[in-house]
Amino acid sequence: MVGSGGREHSLGWKLSQSPKVDIVYFAPGNGGTENNIPIEVDKIDELAEFAQKNNCYTVVGPESPLALGIVDSFGKKNLKIFGPTQKAAQLESSKIWAKNFMKRNDIPTASFEIFDDPEKAIEYVKSINHPVVIKADGLAAGKGVIVCNSTAEALSAVNTILVKKTFGEAGNRIIIEERIDGVEASYISLSDGNFAIPMATSQDHKRIYDNDMGPNTGGMGAYSPTPIINESMAKKIQEKIIDKTIDSMKSEGTPFKGFLYAGVMIKDGEPYVLEFNVRMGDPECQPIIMRMDSDLYDYLMASTEGTLSSLRPVDWKNQSAVCIVLASKGYPEAYPKNEEITGLDFSSEGAFVFHAGTKRENGKVLTNGGRVLGVTALGNSLEQAISVAYSAANKINWPNKYCRTDIGKKGLSHL
Repeated sequence: MVGSGGREHSLGWKLSQSPKVDIVYFAPGNGGTENNIPIEVDKIDELAEFAQKNNCYTVVGPESPLALGIVDSFGKKNLKIFGPTQKAAQLESSKIWAKNFMKRNDIPTASFEIFDDPEKAIEYVKSINHPVVIKADGLAAGKGVIVCNSTAEALSAVNTILVKKTFGEAGNRIIIEERIDGVEASYISLSDGNFAIPMATSQDHKRIYDNDMGPNTGGMGAYSPTPIINESMAKKIQEKIIDKTIDSMKSEGTPFKGFLYAGVMIKDGEPYVLEFNVRMGDPECQPIIMRMDSDLYDYLMASTEGTLSSLRPVDWKNQSAVCIVLASKGYPEAYPKNEEITGLDFSSEGAFVFHAGTKRENGKVLTNGGRVLGVTALGNSLEQAISVAYSAANKINWPNKYCRTDIGKKGLSHL
């Protein structure tokens, strides 16, 4: 399992339950995972060597090794690996590539313009009178998107990305797109290049503070399923966005294998793609995986081998799941590290703690990142899952612990 976050911990946890899996190694893993191997996610040759020696099937969690071409490298060595090729991963690694792909294949998305010159971008912002979203082209750990409420905010965003280079090389080019205001949800499917099956629906909470205030983060919590995507909306997203993307990628000679994640905005009953990710969402993965009642290994292997259509749809527990991210105060800006976490040994029916930014030292678990833990719980209703998750989250402490108090409430208000 390549990666060190909550998504990787939850995927590895689920894979370890398969009768076909003897052992799950994590590279590099975190303070909550076992069988950690000290190889970073971008050390592709070292990862391949380990996989070869230990007869491993490799599952890639985060986007950066996919963008670096880990799947292509493993393929050349005849090593089995789950995820898209470097070319297919451009759906996430270049927002500009993805927007142009959607435009030429008639996949619903907001109208947009592309700039690399700050002067021209500023001129354009001053010439329009509709709200915009400004995005860095490359990978920026979920933080390269600035939603603007005014011309002043849009000008400041251009300055942040193109002039100050806050996101480094990722911000050499930007997209300025029309802001679509609706309800946002996550729709994740699994593809083998020819065919895609839906995973459970979910909704992420991107902003740092309650009521969706403050800057975007990598995600402060999620729940599944979401009432925002009912059966007819799911069908629409699957046909107009997912199936069309898989077919178009195949016909363009870059077949897509792996998790295809569409962040969608639903407005007036129509879904639009805000962005594509080429891997499981984090923290959406945690509640989705908690609800999965099938053997994850079978589905990932079928994606790698191109045999998904021979499997039945995934079985899901008829329950809700909620993941609350416990973060370090200060995230997504600077935050303290190396604080001891207490209360992890609680016992709670239906709750599980997936580690993200943690490490183990001298028998203690310490904070080692901005998003530290994902406390995830099942319940017979969304309300019950929220209550179980928060009661578990309240038992865990460290000096600068922070979390939102309203995860899942959007779902309740929708119900």
